[in-house]
Amino acid sequence: MESEMDWESEEPNKSLTLLLIPLVILDKMTTPGPHNAVPGGASAPTAPPTYEETMAINSYYPTPPPGPVPGVVPGADGKGMNPPAYYTQPLPVPNPNAIAVQTVYVQQPVSFFDRPVQMCCPSCNKMIVTSLSYNAGALTWLSCGSLCLLGCIAGCCFIPFCVDALQDVDHYCPNCKALLGTYKRL
Repeated sequence: MESEMDWESEEPNKSLTLLLIPLVILDKMTTPGPHNAVPGGASAPTAPPTYEETMAINSYYPTPPPGPVPGVVPGADGKGMNPPAYYTQPLPVPNPNAIAVQTVYVQQPVSFFDRPVQMCCPSCNKMIVTSLSYNAGALTWLSCGSLCLLGCIAGCCFIPFCVDALQDVDHYCPNCKALLGTYKRL
């Protein structure tokens, strides 16, 4: 009679209630109904849903179109590699009050002699070898006068004007034809 009292008491046994709930749920799942209906009337078993369908992963994000993904560089093995992130400096803001700085290269003075000189032309800024031109200078006229005093009046006194070793030398740029310097014998 005590056991009947427990069943009829107002406060049911909690452990018994916990045992009965799974049985009720199991009974509802096994009973035929619209939730178990298979389209087409066939009762063949179907494949379970995929993990993505079950968990609804990527259901809110569109799938990317097929083709190369921007920012991904294909590697040697064909797999995509992301390039490392490079941090660049911001561009300088132009200052309207800025002072323009011009670098001037001062060339060491070149000594000109009676031979061609390799140098950088100050007019065309190219490396050149000077071309030479011979002109009558002080040594040429002194040689002519001294030959005339010695008795070479018949034209032999003009021989110094034909000898390059007695004339002054002008150095010219072969590109721009600018006069670069002069070598004076006296």
